[in-house]
Parts: sequence; C-alpha cells; structure tokens
Amino acid sequence: MITLSFIGCKRRNIAKHNGTKDLISFKAIEGISYTEVARRDKNGLSFSNYGYHLEPQWKMSFISNDSTRIFSPFKNQLINFPLTRGYDSIFNTARSWFKVKKMNKDSLLIEMLKYKDGMIDVTGSKVFMLFYADNYIKNILHSNSTTLSQPSSRDSAFIRKLVDDANNDYLKAFAATVPAQLISKSRHVVVTKNITESSFENNFDTSDDYLNPTFYIVINKTYRNFHYSFSVYVDDKGNLFYRIPLVAFFENNYKEAYIKESKAIMETYLKYYLKIIPGSTLGMRHSSIISIHVTGIKQITVAR
Repeated sequence: MITLSFIGCKRRNIAKHNGTKDLISFKAIEGISYTEVARRDKNGLSFSNYGYHLEPQWKMSFISNDSTRIFSPFKNQLINFPLTRGYDSIFNTARSWFKVKKMNKDSLLIEMLKYKDGMIDVTGSKVFMLFYADNYIKNILHSNSTTLSQPSSRDSAFIRKLVDDANNDYLKAFAATVPAQLISKSRHVVVTKNITESSFENNFDTSDDYLNPTFYIVINKTYRNFHYSFSVYVDDKGNLFYRIPLVAFFENNYKEAYIKESKAIMETYLKYYLKIIPGSTLGMRHSSIISIHVTGIKQITVAR
C-alpha cells in the first residue's frame, strides 16, 4: 500500500466540498488520529534525488475546522495549532501549507506546498505525506507505524547507487541519515556536536543536524592560540579531506594562508587526536560532509 503512486491520485478521492468556491471541510474526519507512514518525493521514493531522507514524522488529528492537534516527538506531547482553510483543498497549520489529495476515515494523502515571500506555490513541492488512521493500522492492517514506514526495496537500490558513487569519489558525498561522528582520543581535546533545539520558532524542524552536522572542537596545549572554521569530507573509511573554509575573505592572500593553516590543523591535530566514524544511510557507510569549528588554546606558562 505504501508503494502506491502518489502522483496518480484522482480528484474523486478528494473530500467533496461543492467546488472550488467553498472552503475545504474536515468535519467528516474530526477527532480521528492519523499517523504518517510514508513521505515520498515526486520520484516515488522516500529519498530525494540528492539523497535527502523524507522521514515520516507527523501524528495529527483535526479537532475542528479551525484547529489541529499534532504530536511533537521532541516535546513528547500533543500540541494544538490554528487551522486556516483555503480554496482548492489548501490549508495551513503548524506554520506550513498543504493541499489535500485524498481524504477519508482510513487515510490522508497530503501534498506539501512551498511558501515564499508571501506567496504560495500551488504547483506544490511534489512531496507527499501519507497518513493512516491509528484504528486502521491496528485493527485492519494489524500492523504498526514503524513497520509501515520502513524504506522500500526501491529506496534501498537507489541509496546503494548513491553510496557506490560517493565511495568511488568522495566529492559525490551526500548527507548521511546516521551522521559521521568525531570522538576525542585525548583528555586535552573536547568535541561537542551541535544539537538544534526543537521549538515553535523553527517549526520543530531539526533537520539541519542531519543535513549539516556541525562540531565544535577545543584543543588545549597547542603551540599557539587559533580558531578555524571549515568543512570536510569524511569518506567511508573515516578519512578526512579538506573541503572549503567557512568564513568570508576580502583578500586572496589571507584566504590562501587561512586554507593552508587550517588544513595543517586538520592533518595534524584532528587526524591524530580524533577517532572518526563515517556516516551511513540504510546501514551503508558512505562519504558525507561535516562542518568543523576548531579552537586551539596555548598552554600558559607561569613565570617563577
């Protein structure tokens, strides 16, 4: 059921609301708890063409025609959001715009819409969210959301191709669903991974931790004080390859010196003091990109 063609859904499956001049109504499904079991790109996969995992995360119910209740896994609680209904099956909730493609008491198929500069792109982002009613999952399918949301064989084959390409050429790196890890091997080195706090302001979106893993490294007892910010490739064997600096430059001479010095820090301190575990997707290790902010603190010698 999960591998159904999302794009091919017919208009007759959309909730009837007497034409586009009427606002869409959710009265027929009020109070029903739905769980997202699949999120698919226009390619029919749960991964975009560049390897981004569209992970199903939502649990939602429509309380009324002006209110929804959505479960936040980060806060571990249900949160009420205002619901704004629009024409042509479009609605807004949780600070996001959607279009209903199919709606009944057993399932929902919703397309995510892009919103920018006060305008809604009604052509859609071509990302589709499939929800099943909790009762339908338990009593009809006799299953659970974890089982239903597992990646398909097509997903696995697609990722295998990306993995092979990335491991043959680390420049073809893509974001790992299990990001690379940097672990200190010395008491003089402290590694902290950035963790985005889920909040209403960022719409409970912490995907940047997955798309752009960021590490802050402090090294004590260095030969001088320094601070560098740059990104690196981490290949499938845990090797580091310098990518680009993460600061702006106004003079090329300074840029060249910055790259040379920060690359030397990577080749010495980082490779010597860190245990590096490569990132992986669907259990397959592959090249990925991480950001590093490294600070060196020189040992202070107290005169006698």
